[in-house]
Amino acid sequence: MPDLETTIHAEPGTLHALILEQLDDDQAQDIVSIPLEGKSSIADHMVVASGRSTRQVAAMAMKLAEKLKQAGEPSPRIEGLPAADWVLIDAGDVVVHLFRPEVRSFYNLERMWGFGEDGQTRQMGSA
Repeated sequence: MPDLETTIHAEPGTLHALILEQLDDDQAQDIVSIPLEGKSSIADHMVVASGRSTRQVAAMAMKLAEKLKQAGEPSPRIEGLPAADWVLIDAGDVVVHLFRPEVRSFYNLERMWGFGEDGQTRQMGSA
């Protein structure tokens, strides 16, 4: 079956690329980036990804916050960390949503926000 997913293109050296790289390093699943530039004032990109458990979701959020700090970015706002079913990381130009798979499918943010020119979100290729 052919791969119908569209690959995420992030400008090297950008906050968006840094976040995608860190999530990939942490083995986040089903990473999707939704371009918001010119469509919403909340951010330029929304990244949605899943972790296999609340423990992995929490660890990914903490490691991402630390990576941003090391890169000289302002400390991101993090919401939802105690339960870690759905963690929101507001890194300014990029908003990241980390979910447990069941919670992600319930809220289905990709469907709500996936309004790109081609009507599709962009998903990272499987490794």
